[in-house]
Amino acid sequence: MARVLIVDDDPMVCAAIEIYLEHHGFEVTIADGGDAGLRALEDSSFDLMLVDIFMPHMRGFESIRIFHERAPAIPLIAMSGYAFANLDSPAPDFLRMALELGAARCLRKPFTPGALLAVVNECLAEARSRFSGAVQSN
Repeated sequence: MARVLIVDDDPMVCAAIEIYLEHHGFEVTIADGGDAGLRALEDSSFDLMLVDIFMPHMRGFESIRIFHERAPAIPLIAMSGYAFANLDSPAPDFLRMALELGAARCLRKPFTPGALLAVVNECLAEARSRFSGAVQSN
């Protein structure tokens, strides 16, 4: 059973993801912000992390960078629902920036349950493939 850490300050988002992933056989741990997520990483092992880009106390991409530094082997999916009020001005591509900081994939909120499950399974399959390749080469 794959273990997933969800780091998001929105309890409704956490609950929805938790219920859906548990229904599909995942073990889920919720952290209600960046600090709680880092404590969870220290206390347990995970196969995958879902991390919101914008949370209080860990501004911007600090959380993505820190999570990737602390656990580089764990695939990280960055999530963001951030939208600009002024659609005429060019918006920075926050999800692309998250990829550059170490995220394996990105999800733009709101996302469908099917999109969530697909990206979670893709990341886990890639991680298993990298691990089996590393084991075979030793």
